[in-house]
Amino acid sequence: MSAPLPNGDAQSALAFYNIIDGKQRGSEVNEQVVDPRTEESLWDVPVASAKDLDDAVDAANRAFKTWKLTTQAERSKVLQDIADCLRANKEVLAHVHSKETGKSWVMASTDVEVAALHFEYYKGITLEDDVQYEDDTVKIVGTYVPIGVLAAISPWNFPMILSSVKVVSALATGNCVIIKPSPFTPYAILKFCELAQSVLPPGVFQALSGGADLGERMTLHRGIHHISFTGTVAVGQRILQNCSKTMKKVVLELAGNNAAIVCEDADLDQVVPSVALGCFFHGGQVCVASKRVYVHESLYDRFMELFVAEAKKFSQENILFSPLSNKTNFERAKSFLDDCRKNNHKIVTGGEVESTEKGFWIPPTVVAKPPEESLLVQEEQFAPIAPVMTWSDEDDVIARANLDNAGLGASLYTPDLDKARRIAQRLESGSVWINRFERPHYGAYFAGWKLSGFGGELGKHGLYNYCQVQCLHFHK
Repeated sequence: MSAPLPNGDAQSALAFYNIIDGKQRGSEVNEQVVDPRTEESLWDVPVASAKDLDDAVDAANRAFKTWKLTTQAERSKVLQDIADCLRANKEVLAHVHSKETGKSWVMASTDVEVAALHFEYYKGITLEDDVQYEDDTVKIVGTYVPIGVLAAISPWNFPMILSSVKVVSALATGNCVIIKPSPFTPYAILKFCELAQSVLPPGVFQALSGGADLGERMTLHRGIHHISFTGTVAVGQRILQNCSKTMKKVVLELAGNNAAIVCEDADLDQVVPSVALGCFFHGGQVCVASKRVYVHESLYDRFMELFVAEAKKFSQENILFSPLSNKTNFERAKSFLDDCRKNNHKIVTGGEVESTEKGFWIPPTVVAKPPEESLLVQEEQFAPIAPVMTWSDEDDVIARANLDNAGLGASLYTPDLDKARRIAQRLESGSVWINRFERPHYGAYFAGWKLSGFGGELGKHGLYNYCQVQCLHFHK
């Protein structure tokens, strides 16, 4: 199934629906999202009601009775069909995705392709039964059983990519899934779910649009058995509290105030462009973006010279740079800049926001040596504002890197791989990238430590969080 792409900006040609039991459903209440580049209103989007949620949960539980019985081969074919559906509709999905996120066409179309790659990857991954124990009297076999109905609550920074992880993980393991996109970026996910109905039984994959109240109801609903959420620490903590009431399984990917450490033997000509991309790609709106940069004091002056020049390349014309996705994050980012000025932190480049300019643009900003206790260092800015500090002692920089909200990712630059491994294994982070800016890979387990997460996703290991373990005891 494919959808037509409107000519030019003929946006009225597109319509968006909640998808419940394989069917489109509108709402008496509709909202509109604004384009972050232009601040112009986009399409109407229906707001799901409590009844819509109940109907979707009922449909998912009906569908689960048969979907959980499908074979691995049957599910693998469906996953490939969904990947093919994504690619067949890349034009319309990228168009919508670009409008709602502010991403360039190149970035938006890449996100659709990565979503398709997730489905293709998981079609080949199987959780095999394993013999956990055997002797002369008993053989114990561990099996991996679907949980039931998953509610996936996805974020606004990478809606297609991060939503696809949750959807494919659920479907590949025999679960049914109801996705709630962020109210800031609902369009591409609703359209994706609508298009996917052509290759799925009704009720297996559904989508509901709404705000925090809908998410709250999902976390408390007794007909939902599992929650996967990507977002802030505060909301993640609330979700854990709610899910404890019905003992739901939970996966949370939360804040990542990630540190990038540049060692004294780093080749700055190679390292600086990578660090800059880690800081400023998509306007810094990446969960694993480099949020804090620590440079060995012997390289600091030269690093800053090169880094400022590199930062200036991230202009509004750069296809890898974006405005902030919504006004809420835009205002939050400006508060970080206000705090820097109030406390006389040295802003080396950027920092000025044009009040008359349309769009939620924050220029790439570099702040030299803000205090360790400053807001910009202690809290995740989620914007293109990079604090750059010095270090000289390895134990000290590791301690500074290991904040409670920095357990999602880190990056480390040195040609000495033995040293890299030694430092990396002392960083309290679920993932560490060596000589590259931080980017998750669908083949690698991705999980935050401490305040940065609970459980994890991606890779074969991620599928275990979408299953129950059942042990079969065969007595001889």
